[in-house]
Amino acid sequence: MPRRTAVIVVGAAAAAFTAVALSFLPLWKPVAIGAAALVGIAGALVLERKGKERNVIAYIKSGNAKYELGDYQRAISEYSKAIEIDPIHADAYFARGNAKDELEDYEGAILDYTKALEITPHYALAYNNRGVAKRKTGDNRGAVSDYTKALDIDPKLAVAYLNRGISKENDGNITGACVDWRQASQLGDEMAAKWVNEACR
Repeated sequence: MPRRTAVIVVGAAAAAFTAVALSFLPLWKPVAIGAAALVGIAGALVLERKGKERNVIAYIKSGNAKYELGDYQRAISEYSKAIEIDPIHADAYFARGNAKDELEDYEGAILDYTKALEITPHYALAYNNRGVAKRKTGDNRGAVSDYTKALDIDPKLAVAYLNRGISKENDGNITGACVDWRQASQLGDEMAAKWVNEACR
C-alpha cells in the first residue's frame, strides 16, 4: 500500500473563548461602593480583559510567524506565553499542537488538541489534526474516529475525508478509502482526485 501523508490544517481557526476571572471582596469586610465606582470597576475589568486578549493574539500571531519560518520551538514558546495569559484559549492550544506535530512530538500534539477540544467541543479542525497525530502514532482507528467527529461537525471539511481515507487505506480498507477520497474530491480537493485516479476503480 502506498504511504500517504496526512494533512494538518494550520490557517483557519474556530472562534476563541476567553475567560474573565472576577475577583470578589472578602465577605467579612464592609463594602460601600457607589454607582459611579461600580461603573468604573466594570470598565476597568473590560479594559483588562481587552488588554489580555490583545496580548494573547499578539503572542499567537508571533507564534504563527515563527511557525511559517519553520522555527517550531520558538513558535511553541510564543503559544505557551499566550496560554499563560489565557489558559482557556482554544486557538493557542490548537496552534501549539500544530507546532508539536511538526517536531514529531505527536503525544504532545494530541494533548494540546484534546485541550482545545475540552475548551471548544465543536472545533472540527482540532479533531482533524488530532486524528493526524493519532495516525502518526499508529492509531488508525482512533484517527478514523476523530475524522468522523470532525465531519459530524463540518460535513464539508474535505481534508477530514482525505485523511480518513488515508487511515482506512492503512488498515487495508481501500474501498472505504476510495469512498472518502471521492467525497473529498467532490468537495474540490485535488490531491484526493489524484488518489481516486491512482488507487480506485
